[in-house]
Amino acid sequence: MKRSALYLIILAFAVGCGVMQGQSPAPESVAATEQFSEIVSHYSTGVGVKLGPESVNFKLFAAIIDRVRNHYVDNIDYSRLVGAATKGMRVAYPLPTDANHNQLVQAAIRGMLGDLDPYSSYLDARSYSEMRDQTKGRFSGIGIQVTKEGDFIKVISPIDGTPAAKAGIKAGDLITHADGATLSGLTLREAVARLRGPVGSDVILTVSRVGEPSFDVHIIRSVVRIKAVRWKLDGYIGYIRITTFSSRTTREFVRAVHDIRAQAGGGLAGYVLDLRNNPGGLLEQAITLSDALLNEGDIVLTRGRTHRQRYTAAHGDVTDGAPLVVLINKGSASASEILAGALRDHRRATLVGTRSFGKGSVQTILPLGNGDALKLTTARYYTPLGQTVGKGIEPSISVKLDEDHPGDEQIDRAYAILKSVAQR
Repeated sequence: MKRSALYLIILAFAVGCGVMQGQSPAPESVAATEQFSEIVSHYSTGVGVKLGPESVNFKLFAAIIDRVRNHYVDNIDYSRLVGAATKGMRVAYPLPTDANHNQLVQAAIRGMLGDLDPYSSYLDARSYSEMRDQTKGRFSGIGIQVTKEGDFIKVISPIDGTPAAKAGIKAGDLITHADGATLSGLTLREAVARLRGPVGSDVILTVSRVGEPSFDVHIIRSVVRIKAVRWKLDGYIGYIRITTFSSRTTREFVRAVHDIRAQAGGGLAGYVLDLRNNPGGLLEQAITLSDALLNEGDIVLTRGRTHRQRYTAAHGDVTDGAPLVVLINKGSASASEILAGALRDHRRATLVGTRSFGKGSVQTILPLGNGDALKLTTARYYTPLGQTVGKGIEPSISVKLDEDHPGDEQIDRAYAILKSVAQR
């Protein structure tokens, strides 16, 4: 089976500068950068010298615009990139005397990438390191995965056991303010920076939730350690909760299956795989876990502007074909949707819950040099039967949670399905 280390993490980080390495940008990219340099020069008269071809800022901008043109999922012309960069610079600094050339170029890069989609961003060395830490299951913050919706920040999912989850933040919440300051008009990267902070510090979030008046939530930031897989044997049903797709997820899942089987001593009715509020993670882990549950066939297809990739399963099912029910909801995104879509399309599992988030794009990490990188949307996901993941994965059986109900109707339905199968 083919493997990939493409990342699906839905976060944006601070913009910085690095020294470009590797192949020089194409002449067209350099020409577009020179055009933008002229715009910066005219806009910032009296602030500093004109950007020159040998400056770090010039090389950084040229390298990024070149990679966007070569690798972005959709064809983007140079005029749009230059226009978005110019707008980003002007919006960030309406008075050019408030910034130097370095700040203007950074604002331009944020504007250019923000115009593409919510997930593409420039990672300085620190941000790139933080992102790698998160894929290992350990980072600092409040513990939510977010995206941009309109002027505000939308919660894809709170992560189990984190400060945000304990404070009652839910998938679908809109965060409108942090410490009383509006998040309207900020880029995703800028908004995320407002939410992050030193361990032990606090932040007050203003939250808008459908059907309720806005309210404030007080959260104390901490080191977030994510346990990817939790499990229990409930009677003769194995329950496995996957909270994220980190580098350890498949390994922990396989161990959970073996432990459940050993504890049960035989006679298992099947497994409930809980992907609710799982915001995703590594594509590689979604593929290897799908492979662990399928004997053959496609797992996921990715389609970019210049390439297509098909990932297929090898023979071997770690559960030996035991009945499987998968729980999903609007907080299930990205890698969760890949796994759920593959199991559904192959009729390997019954999906119970509500439609998933619909995060159907691939972000590839493109190194720029000195530890810096560009996180760029390079492809879109499709299930084995050709459905775009971007519209969300529909469950086989729709079950909504009633918050006034003391139990968990989705888990109850999943257990009922497995018990019914066992009685046949």
